[in-house]
Amino acid sequence: SAHYKTGVGRTELVSIDEALAAARAAREQGATRFCMGAAWRDVPRGPQFERVLEMVRGVRALGLEACCTLGMLEQDQADALAGAGLTAYNHNLDTSPEFYGQIITTRTYDDRLATLARVRAAGVTVCSGGIIGMGESRDARLRLLQQLAALDPHPESVPINLLVAVEGTPLAGRPPEDPLDLVRMIATARILMPRSYVRLSAGRLSLSDEGQALCFLAGANSVFLGDRLLTTPNPAADADRSLFDRLGIRLQPSYE
Repeated sequence: SAHYKTGVGRTELVSIDEALAAARAAREQGATRFCMGAAWRDVPRGPQFERVLEMVRGVRALGLEACCTLGMLEQDQADALAGAGLTAYNHNLDTSPEFYGQIITTRTYDDRLATLARVRAAGVTVCSGGIIGMGESRDARLRLLQQLAALDPHPESVPINLLVAVEGTPLAGRPPEDPLDLVRMIATARILMPRSYVRLSAGRLSLSDEGQALCFLAGANSVFLGDRLLTTPNPAADADRSLFDRLGIRLQPSYE
């Protein structure tokens, strides 16, 4: 981490070949969308951004949707990603406008909304959601969903994350969240944004199979596959496949 001692070191942007090898593996596991992320505040210009554009083109050539989460974008960068074939851009609002300043100081809420507007103007679909378990009130959670539902059109994808309390960060001592609060959050998101994919995202390892089942019954209809979500662990693909089989959940066919 750039700010805290978490045991997570700085890594370089992966090569195009590495990214496409991971995309092929994801496709074999049943994924329909491949998400690529970089821990930038603002998307840089130059060779690194050009490499990302090539990754997007390569992922689309594999028959997968391509999603990126890279930080704040200018309009010409959003247009370039759209031209490369980007399907979706992830830029979470994270929490309510009122609680936001207690968690994030590196960019403003309006900065985030501006990036989402540029993504939409470029013709790329929007992936935006938030996190619960950071000490926010129930009203703050509802305000987050209100902000997302006020976007016109609604985000096509709404990831709902459960805080993973990483040692060394200011929120490391947060008590575990009641899984039923996550279920309520998902159910409310489903009611407010009926056509969106509500994605059960970070924090799934802290949930029992029964807890995940309740989330799906409440309206979650997507998960993130992969060993890690950014820097935190994620359930193994075999565990997900076993759970889906037990619940009778059928996966959307992979794109050919």
